[in-house]
Amino acid sequence: MTNENIDNYNAIFKRKSFHEFGDIGQISEHDLEELNAFIKGVVPLVNDIRYSYRIVPEKETTCHRGAEYCIEFYSELKDGYLRNIGYIGAQIDLYLVGKGIGTLWCGIGKPDIEQDDGLTYVIMLCFAKKNEDEFRKDMFKAKRKEIEEIWKGEVLPFSSIVRFAPSACNSQPWFIDHDKDTLKVYRYKKPGRVGLMPPDKVDYFNRIDIGIFLYFLEACLHHEGYSYQRTLHQEEMKDGEVLFINAEYLLEKQ
Repeated sequence: MTNENIDNYNAIFKRKSFHEFGDIGQISEHDLEELNAFIKGVVPLVNDIRYSYRIVPEKETTCHRGAEYCIEFYSELKDGYLRNIGYIGAQIDLYLVGKGIGTLWCGIGKPDIEQDDGLTYVIMLCFAKKNEDEFRKDMFKAKRKEIEEIWKGEVLPFSSIVRFAPSACNSQPWFIDHDKDTLKVYRYKKPGRVGLMPPDKVDYFNRIDIGIFLYFLEACLHHEGYSYQRTLHQEEMKDGEVLFINAEYLLEKQ
């Protein structure tokens, strides 16, 4: 991982979703140049899935939350593409927060164009400059599942931190099984709708959420001095099951 990833770990503690941005500062051309340079260095979860992004004024989208800009993500529709975009977007999300820029994953927003160079629109991340005192002061006051609901086996130092990855309607669709030196990460599929999301949208956005979670997990592993070998799994949908394995991490303490 890079130095940006270390900074990204610290950003976990202050990050929150700005559902309404309110008063905002102005993103400078220099800010945008730095953002583009950062994105060019982002490491995808899967190297052979083509993706692209466009930074556009929020007013050119239907996500009217008072942000200044939106990053529109596009991808080819290969197995794991939603998880891949979540992983990529999580790096950008935490980078922006570390720069004092507030963010929101806008799942209901529509982009100005649905296709970019043959790639299909997936989701957008809205952002705007915010005052430091508007970010989260104590993330443990935020509503999250208890560790016991998402974690099986020995608890690790970061188990309470990784819970604060964002997810659609705060659904938190992840479950971790820790056995000796192996972490298995599952997507938990809750039957029916979640919040205002109809059942067909829950599956779509929760696959993105798992990608976000995997990046948060890796940022935590890096911060705590773990190296790892990661194995990704394609989900096998079976009737009656609610847990679908997504990744395994073979850990080694440095």
